[in-house]
Amino acid sequence: MTATAVAAVSRPRRYRVLVPLAGLAAAAALAVGSGADFTSNSVNSANAYTTGTLTQANSKANSAIFALDNLKPGDTLNGTVTITNSGSLPATFKLSETATNGFTTKSNLKLTITEAGSATPVWSGTFGDLTTAGPKDLGTWEAGAAKTFVFSVTLAQSADNTEQGKTATATYSWNAVQTAAVTHDR
Repeated sequence: MTATAVAAVSRPRRYRVLVPLAGLAAAAALAVGSGADFTSNSVNSANAYTTGTLTQANSKANSAIFALDNLKPGDTLNGTVTITNSGSLPATFKLSETATNGFTTKSNLKLTITEAGSATPVWSGTFGDLTTAGPKDLGTWEAGAAKTFVFSVTLAQSADNTEQGKTATATYSWNAVQTAAVTHDR
């Protein structure tokens, strides 16, 4: 046999091995790329949150609830204010006072604060003593709740001449704090 004849005989044998291997590779590629796999997909879109608001409206914001000159013994002065939880969150409200009572006998000037429609005072005592008593807890108010308070200041009938020309002043602050944080499961 010549070298040419050997090459002709060897060649078909190599092809006999390569052709089946190529066929197996092509079959595997078809099986993988044929979409025979199970698949699944899910999406949670538009996940969002919005914070609430904590605001309040004061019917007499930046002005006096009551003011009167020439108060005489036995006189009572009433003033009203409406406080509204105008935010979207419930809140705990407190009332505090910064006051000066210039009367000789401080107890001659009384202050009573009552929630409109209630006979029980929210606070009652000597004008200016709410300052030392600390903030008065007014409870938790839901969003949109409005409460009207009546402030009544009375000069005692027994006030004598030593009380002439005396003054007393006060600033009232309404403070709101969000209620305790909670975990929401949705």
